[in-house]
Amino acid sequence: MSEAHRRPKTPDQTRLALLDAAARLAMDHGFSALSLPAVCDSAGVTKGALFHHFGSKQGLIEALCADLIDRIDEGIDHALAEDDGGFGTFTRAYVRCTFTPEGGLSPWTSLSISAVTDPGMARIWAQWMAGRLERHCETDVHPMLEIVRLATDGHWLATLQGQVRPEPPAALCTRLIALTRSAA
Repeated sequence: MSEAHRRPKTPDQTRLALLDAAARLAMDHGFSALSLPAVCDSAGVTKGALFHHFGSKQGLIEALCADLIDRIDEGIDHALAEDDGGFGTFTRAYVRCTFTPEGGLSPWTSLSISAVTDPGMARIWAQWMAGRLERHCETDVHPMLEIVRLATDGHWLATLQGQVRPEPPAALCTRLIALTRSAA
């Protein structure tokens, strides 16, 4: 009997196991190389269970992106709660969530790779950002804050590409945060 048949799971556990497995595989190999059999094997479930929850590979990818956006929102909300508020609040939270303390890549990695290569995922990301900027329109519409967010995205992409910068990421993060305060 296979591993998938030996581990009874609730529907929520099965869905979460599939999302976690897909996220791990997408981070290792990218969405384009995501294999449904590999996801099922990693999650310990049948292919039928995957199709029951997501319908297709595209459905799985979209659900994974929605899950990652939920995690991003949680991180942003946590960073917002720790901020002193006012001008640039969302941008500071965005910078802090993008620059991970460990210097590694955050959960945003697989979404950012996909957003660069997949028009559907790029649309999901753009809608998320537009919604966040609309929510924070009182504090985060200044052109300098847009420059800071774009520089943050540029750092992220450079990190994904393995580019080495002379300045440590923590120093760049500090400078970008300072720019959110000096533009006020």
